[in-house]
Amino acid sequence: MALYWGAPAADGSLAATLARMDEAAAKFKGLQADVQKIAHTAVINVDSVDAGTIAVKRPKPYDIRVRIDFQSPNPRQVMIEGVKGAIYYPGINTVQEYNLGKSRSLVEQFMLLGFGSNSKDLESAYSIRLGGPETVAGQESTRIELIPKSQDVLTHLKKVDLWISDAMGIAVQQKLYETGGDYLLATYTNIKLRPNLPDSAVKLDLPKSVKREYPQKP
Repeated sequence: MALYWGAPAADGSLAATLARMDEAAAKFKGLQADVQKIAHTAVINVDSVDAGTIAVKRPKPYDIRVRIDFQSPNPRQVMIEGVKGAIYYPGINTVQEYNLGKSRSLVEQFMLLGFGSNSKDLESAYSIRLGGPETVAGQESTRIELIPKSQDVLTHLKKVDLWISDAMGIAVQQKLYETGGDYLLATYTNIKLRPNLPDSAVKLDLPKSVKREYPQKP
């Protein structure tokens, strides 16, 4: 239904929301945005808040590369690319490198949520329900609820809420509900789609003198 004083209102149905995601996914190659992450620990009822920027590059389906620069309160750079993960702590000039190994599919599933994922991807992995229209950081959006179908995923993740931008068809907010009442809430603002994002935008900036650590090794 059109609003009399402006543009047509977005169709808030589940089918229309998924269709917007499909349209965006077909064109999605990359983005840059500001991000705020809230990690809630239920047992002590404490929120850990981080703020920074994120760059996402998806040169082809299921090939997603991410770099997050957290600026406060604990400066660090986080990178995920394929089976590789790394965290660089500039304050101590140390990078910790990880092999995601068996966790790769789980990590990729999380990272794909709302960033180039289409309805086929979501429907194969989740039961989907419509949440409804909500405004997130000034963006008109539609919330959808995802319940993992995989029992393996359910041991880590009970539910995911995605707030899909009515204008862009991508996530402006994600909430991952973990077991035990913990959750992770990520909100994205100043989103800029970058179809030609350079590889350097999703690589860590490491000095030659960096100390390397491999926490998974005995």
